Amino acid sequence: MEPSYSWLPLILIMASTLTLLISENWRWSIIALAVQYLGMFWMISWEWPLGLAAVKLVTGWMAGAVLGVSQPGSALAETGITRLPGRGFKIVTASLVWVLAFAIGPSLKTLLPAGTNYLLGAVILIGMGLLQLGMSLRPLRVILGLFTVLSGFELLYASVETSVLVTGLISGVNLGLALVGAYLLVNQEPEDVQ
Repeated sequence: MEPSYSWLPLILIMASTLTLLISENWRWSIIALAVQYLGMFWMISWEWPLGLAAVKLVTGWMAGAVLGVSQPGSALAETGITRLPGRGFKIVTASLVWVLAFAIGPSLKTLLPAGTNYLLGAVILIGMGLLQLGMSLRPLRVILGLFTVLSGFELLYASVETSVLVTGLISGVNLGLALVGAYLLVNQEPEDVQ
């Protein structure tokens, strides 16, 4: 059941995904990932028992901690679009994803037994994660985009099924993805400087 304050975690998710998209500071990105998992936990707690929903929160924060510990320094600086026009372009494309999510989110109520804001959060996470994946070259940005897409699918799945085994499996996938991301960040080949 969706409470009356259901727009609060939706705003958390929108703000955190936008921060993940435009931030060039890895610390802010890890904090945004933590806030994203907090919003996701808040939404999943409407559908699942609190203890089972807390598994998602703890797993997401652990994955963020693994990525944060493995930072070499400048892992988020993109080569092409880091200036103000690049950020403006990212904000415009993010707003297009939000418009698309608000357009198709309510129609998903016929397919999935969840509230409108819950489905909007899932669609925004999937769309913003795909947007980050499409605009990113750096390993940390790609891993954060994969976490965002996976979080959206986890929200959609949580509205359909409450399974402890699948929750554990998805948590293992999240932690495995964090370890792969940490490995890629630690073992990056230095770029050719000309």
